[in-house]
Amino acid sequence: MTRLAVAIFGEVLFDRFDEGVEILGGAPFNVAWHLQAFQQAPLFISRIGQDQAGAKIQAAMQTWGISQAALQIDNQYPTGTVEISLNNGEPEYQILANQAYDFIDEQSLPSIDCGLLYHGSLATRQPVSCSALQSLIKGHQGKVFIDINLRQPWWNQTSVAELLTQAHWVKLNHDELEQLQVAGDSLEAKMRLFIERYQLEVLVVTLGEQGALAIDGYGQLLKVQPDTHQIVVDTVGAGDAFASVLLLGILKAWPLAVSLQRAQQFASALVGQRGATVSDFDFYQPFKAAWL
Repeated sequence: MTRLAVAIFGEVLFDRFDEGVEILGGAPFNVAWHLQAFQQAPLFISRIGQDQAGAKIQAAMQTWGISQAALQIDNQYPTGTVEISLNNGEPEYQILANQAYDFIDEQSLPSIDCGLLYHGSLATRQPVSCSALQSLIKGHQGKVFIDINLRQPWWNQTSVAELLTQAHWVKLNHDELEQLQVAGDSLEAKMRLFIERYQLEVLVVTLGEQGALAIDGYGQLLKVQPDTHQIVVDTVGAGDAFASVLLLGILKAWPLAVSLQRAQQFASALVGQRGATVSDFDFYQPFKAAWL
């Protein structure tokens, strides 16, 4: 059995825009990408099609140094795709059904022992991948970090609630908290009820340009805000960048306040770039020099 620091489970896909541009993404893949740049050697567990898109993903992972040991190849279903169109300047997403990442095979999972397991919620929309994740969680002795991504029509309250009961750390955005926690007169009240309901160690709620709030199991509430002078090129993947540094903080045993501040700092830098990932190790160097 291989001992690892962190395993990442979930989707890898291409965002395909109207003009034919394709951008590699998927929240778990973005997180694995950043953690690899931060020298944490994550094991990325996913499934791609036996197609051109899948070959591009393999090439990108090889170039970046991400292990392909747990990357499954599917000869029936295609590599994941999200169709993105602009409606009056606002993006609209069509997350295609029956993609390779929906069929991550439980029997093909590697035998692993890791201190930290990260997953989202989208890749659990189909029972095959959901069963594979449950198998991982069942045999997992460390912490579980779930990054909620509620995408219609690919979620329901019951299945998400079950995932939340198995988590130690939860990250979601303000709108997702509203959808999952209807009680509470204020955002803070909703967060306190939420962390108590699911018996979490830490709950992090991102607030877009207003930063983020975090609360721990002792009731300590922390807030972080971005620099008002930051340059924003696009916000794609900002939440994934934030999550990756929270994971780094768990691995390095940083205090929550430090993790939160550094996560905001890194996310603020990422929104000054185009896309969810950066294919330049130099981008990460100042953060590595300061943190690692």
